[in-house]
Amino acid sequence: MTVGALAPKGYRPRLIEPKLDSLMQAFGCVEINGPKWCGKTWTAMTRAASMTRLDSPSDRDAARLDPSLALIGQKPHLVDEWQEVPEVWDAARRAVDASGNERGMLLLTGSTALNPNDRPKVHHSGTGRIARLSMLPRTLFETGDSCGEVSLASLFEGKPLSPTRRETGLQEVASWCCRGGWPANLGINDASAQETAAQYIQSLTDVNVMEDGRSPETAMALMSALALNLSQVATIKTLSKDMGAEDALSQNTINEYLELLNRLKVTEQLNGWEPPMRSKARVRVKPKRYFCDPSLAAALLGATPDRLMRDTQTLGMLFENLVIRDLRVFLSTYRGLGSALHYYRDEKGLEVDVVVEHAGRWAGIEVKLSDTKADDAARNLLALKRKVTSNPAAQNAEPAFLAVIVGRGALAYTRDDGVMVIPAATLTA
Repeated sequence: MTVGALAPKGYRPRLIEPKLDSLMQAFGCVEINGPKWCGKTWTAMTRAASMTRLDSPSDRDAARLDPSLALIGQKPHLVDEWQEVPEVWDAARRAVDASGNERGMLLLTGSTALNPNDRPKVHHSGTGRIARLSMLPRTLFETGDSCGEVSLASLFEGKPLSPTRRETGLQEVASWCCRGGWPANLGINDASAQETAAQYIQSLTDVNVMEDGRSPETAMALMSALALNLSQVATIKTLSKDMGAEDALSQNTINEYLELLNRLKVTEQLNGWEPPMRSKARVRVKPKRYFCDPSLAAALLGATPDRLMRDTQTLGMLFENLVIRDLRVFLSTYRGLGSALHYYRDEKGLEVDVVVEHAGRWAGIEVKLSDTKADDAARNLLALKRKVTSNPAAQNAEPAFLAVIVGRGALAYTRDDGVMVIPAATLTA
């Protein structure tokens, strides 16, 4: 698609752009949602010819008087932060209908899902008129830290892994985790980049949490507890204890704050997986929670690259969050439904960090800070494969592939047992 007139100077492409173009060719309006500062607006501007900013008081006031005023401009027209005036959603749907379903006429961006008080202001789902597209901060490939020689999609297609050399050390991994994938951090030094996550958290508590009528102190305590329990299955009781509150918070209160963090796109759940696909065990396994970017957890823990070099356990947790972020981005670029991430844990203690589902197939992935742990990871993956495929009556499919994604490493290759070892700095969608 032709780049829009509003394309920002110095913009670096995102993996999601082909999917955005495809949706604009199929729908009259596309909503791009995701955490603030992840680059939604800049990406939308590359496809837009005009723009309304609803975080601007004058534009917001006009839209509150008449939501259709937010849609005026040369097409494709972008409405930034549409959720500031929820009625804009229905106005966009009506505009698409009135146009005779003209394609690619509107773009919406939003940093939060609607809160319960605003949901009644939206009367139409937008089905058939408005497509939804999710974004996250940049992957290692998008920041230029991955060479991108190993494609996740190609592994699902059954293509062999071509040996690829890309040497990375723990210091580099620690830097990735603390810098994060924020577009604003491109081209600046580590010390300055680490301020982005700290400012993000401050803005979140001082603005978004307070706007929702919640306590910034409680939100901060909960985020800190989530950071302490990163990559773990933490119960509400554990979170409450780690929040350090003098008065124990009720389960309902903590759940309300967890829902708020999900609505603000700050955290995401990783649910449990159990074959076959219809197994009720999926919904019985408690979720793990990760941040949209590992730098948020690093900031909440007071971590820096130097400190992480002396605390590799914490570094390993942050690196797992980074890999989850990148895998989510990769899956978001694929067509159709059925792409998802899960984790696996059974009653006998067998654990696998990530189970990826795509196009009716599944793959097992272990995440390790160093390739020196590949043997242990491979044993877990092969044990999962045996368990899934050992019962012929169940007719469960073989995995598309099994892989260990590592931080410190030198080579992407396939072991004699068929398990792949893949440095994160070689991956792309």
